[in-house]
Amino acid sequence: MLEKSSGLRRLLRYRLIVPILRGRKASQFTARGAAVGLAVAMTPTVGVQMIFCAGLWMLLRAIKPAWGFNLIVACAWTWITNVFTVGPFYYGFLVTGQLMLGNGGGLYGFGNFLADFNQVMAIETSGVEGLWVYSLAFFDVWGVPMFVGSLPWAALSAWLGYAWSLRFLRKFREAQRHKLITH
Repeated sequence: MLEKSSGLRRLLRYRLIVPILRGRKASQFTARGAAVGLAVAMTPTVGVQMIFCAGLWMLLRAIKPAWGFNLIVACAWTWITNVFTVGPFYYGFLVTGQLMLGNGGGLYGFGNFLADFNQVMAIETSGVEGLWVYSLAFFDVWGVPMFVGSLPWAALSAWLGYAWSLRFLRKFREAQRHKLITH
């Protein structure tokens, strides 16, 4: 078990932390990448999140280059939600959306959610067509509450991701400068 935990820790460090550390632009540029990636990750769009990040990156480069962000970092942080974590996240979005829309009295139970989720995932499709089919099926089953419920999670995650990565990167760069001075 310890060996698996160590491998997972190493993978997460390599995929999420190392891209932050390798950035050479201003700390805010990299922190904006983490914020964008986490905001997109906290939406019910698993499977097309990196495409959304790339689209937003291209749009901002065209209309407001000063708002740019590190695309590699943004794409890496979308991996927080993936095929293994999507169920709990989507259920959390759904419940949050139901509460926000005033449907708290008839909350959707996790057992019902899981049954519907498994039914959608049993649809046999693949590739880009599969992403479209699954997205339509999820929207058909849970619709607006899931999308509305993801918004506060996206905003909170973006803010926390920006603050944490900015602080982390500034401390790392300061330690690197200190190491260069002392050696």
